[in-house]
Amino acid sequence: MKIGLLSDTHGWLDPKIFDHFEQCDEVWHAGDIGDPELLRSFDGFKKFRAVYGNIDEPLIRKKYSEFQEFKCEDISIWLMHITGYPPLYTPPMRNKLSQAQPDILVGGHSHILRVMHDIKRPPLLYLNPGAAGVHGAHYMRTVLRFEINKKKIGNIEVIELGKRAALIDNS
Repeated sequence: MKIGLLSDTHGWLDPKIFDHFEQCDEVWHAGDIGDPELLRSFDGFKKFRAVYGNIDEPLIRKKYSEFQEFKCEDISIWLMHITGYPPLYTPPMRNKLSQAQPDILVGGHSHILRVMHDIKRPPLLYLNPGAAGVHGAHYMRTVLRFEINKKKIGNIEVIELGKRAALIDNS
């Protein structure tokens, strides 16, 4: 199963994402979609999973939840926008993790690309794809692509979409 992962589009979607995710089976969005119209771009493209983020309006919040828990192959996945990261999780995420644990925790919000294991909670793998949009303090727009095969996670690729500042019109 090939997965395309993005976050923090903030209403702007780079068309190159569809080329990068063409071979993917599913696309996951870790929140801050920004504009409900952006979601139409994914209609009929691939199976699409998403959560809402802190900037998302009621239409997006009505369609997607704040938290998703699901299985992909034999891997348990948690998808949420604001999670913190190992070991500095937000209080709500620390509370969830005290009761159960996924194999993969996907977060967004920080605009900081992170792929890391939580050494205190093996085998938890934390994934934050950074930010794919043009709003925020990030320098490079990024997404992730990876594979899940039964109980194995592999071929994790960081895809750089280009510099954020190059797309901002300062006129």
